[in-house]
Amino acid sequence: MAQRRLTDFFARRRPGVSTTLPRAKPAWRTPSPAKSAACAAAPGPGSSRKRARPPAEPTRDERVPPARKRLRLPADAVSGPSSPPAPVSPEHPSPQSKETKKAARSAGGRPCLAAQENKVPSKVTVSELKSCLQRAQELGARVQELKASAQKDAGEPSAPEDEGRLEGPCGEQMPAYQRFHALAQPGPPGLVLPYKYQVLAEMFRSMDTIVGMLYNRSETVTFAKVKQGVQDMMRKRFEERNVGQIKTVYPGSYHFRQERFVPTFKDGIKRSDYQLTIEPLLDQQAGSAAPQLTASRLLQRRQVFSQNLVARVREHHRAFLASLNPPMEVPEDQLTRWHPRFNVDGVPDIEPAELPQPPAVEKLTTAQEVLARARSLMSPRMEKALSDLAQRTAEPRSPRSPSLAQPATPPAAPPSALKGVSQALLERIRAKEAQKQLAQMTRRPEQEQRLQRLERLPELARVLRGVFVSERKPALTMEVACARMVGSYRAAMSPGEMEKHLQLLSELLPDWLSLHRIRTDTYVKLDKAADLAGVMEQLARLARAEETL
Repeated sequence: MAQRRLTDFFARRRPGVSTTLPRAKPAWRTPSPAKSAACAAAPGPGSSRKRARPPAEPTRDERVPPARKRLRLPADAVSGPSSPPAPVSPEHPSPQSKETKKAARSAGGRPCLAAQENKVPSKVTVSELKSCLQRAQELGARVQELKASAQKDAGEPSAPEDEGRLEGPCGEQMPAYQRFHALAQPGPPGLVLPYKYQVLAEMFRSMDTIVGMLYNRSETVTFAKVKQGVQDMMRKRFEERNVGQIKTVYPGSYHFRQERFVPTFKDGIKRSDYQLTIEPLLDQQAGSAAPQLTASRLLQRRQVFSQNLVARVREHHRAFLASLNPPMEVPEDQLTRWHPRFNVDGVPDIEPAELPQPPAVEKLTTAQEVLARARSLMSPRMEKALSDLAQRTAEPRSPRSPSLAQPATPPAAPPSALKGVSQALLERIRAKEAQKQLAQMTRRPEQEQRLQRLERLPELARVLRGVFVSERKPALTMEVACARMVGSYRAAMSPGEMEKHLQLLSELLPDWLSLHRIRTDTYVKLDKAADLAGVMEQLARLARAEETL
């Protein structure tokens, strides 16, 4: 390193070296393929007896690569207009050595060849891409033709999977959490409302809350105020259509009017504009002050609204039962859940009631009206142009075709799999299925809970016998037996619930399990000699018999 710096110093001090060095390799600055011959014939540093020195010493920040790497220059570094010539390594001082000649040849010819190689593959790649793209388009068109011909031969529609799906009001398919909302409700099944009905009930609750706050302050309640408050509470859109639906469900909830000169504090609404005002209808007792919309009244109105929604779903459910084969009829006071095949979320939407509209103000909508109003203010030329426009717009249009009534649904034909089966057998099966569904729809919550316990008893009997075998005792206290069974059962259950299962088990099989009350404790005694398989089969038979009742 010291020797190199010393030679660099003398090269700088020697006059004429700095001026001749940049001209030693002029071919490096023009890597065009047209001058490849000139680049190969240019004189290199190996033609003279003296070694070429770099014009300046590299800075300390730049790392000097080894000599073997400096001999193989990349194409982008050589093609640059300001790239300095690579210095010859001081490790090979002999100018006649093979490495020096190879370096000169590679320095003279490789940049030009690299520039040529960089241009040729780009053209080839673009042409290949174009040919591949054209071939892919041809194959795609061929596939589409084959599909169209196959569908034409089979006689199937092009998009049969879009039929039978529930759609929203704008023609879009409803999301799954709305279509199957009734199936995802926690707890035992009951008279669950559709998703859109529950949203409407929540809107009524929010609207009643906002109206109550404004009404109790003796403030005029307008739709603009209620709309903003309901949207802030629910994070959903609230429009006049929803107000009309609320009026349809609960007609005696509010009184709607169109009023002017209502004090507002918004720039977009003028005092002279008509606004929809809302006033709650409350029962006023004789001799009392103005009624207030208290919390108890809000709760009562909410319950009435929910009952009206359930009554509407009952009507659709009654129509569905009447369309079954055979038809079913369930008393309203005994109905505790919907039919299993009744699509709760497929119930049609509530039609909004008509709300008061602002009085009609005369507006000029056609050219004839404008002409009649401003005939005296126009020039003859403008009057003629407007009359021509009025004649063109007054031409009779093609009458719209009346909407075709939807044909009634034809009765379902028996499937081909039931061909050959006697009609009497099918009627008995359908009657038995209808009886089972009727019992399921009229079942009380207490009966439903008892059936759930009966379904768990066979497995609990097996767990209880295992507890007695592991404890090696003829009798166990109720607390110990419940604690052991809670720890061994697959589902989470409280000790109190497990005690109810044991009491039901002793009630059904008193010979196999008996409870003995001694002082303050209850002891459980089990007959370990009995056949467990027979006991479990007997419990399953009792559960099936209870379910059919």
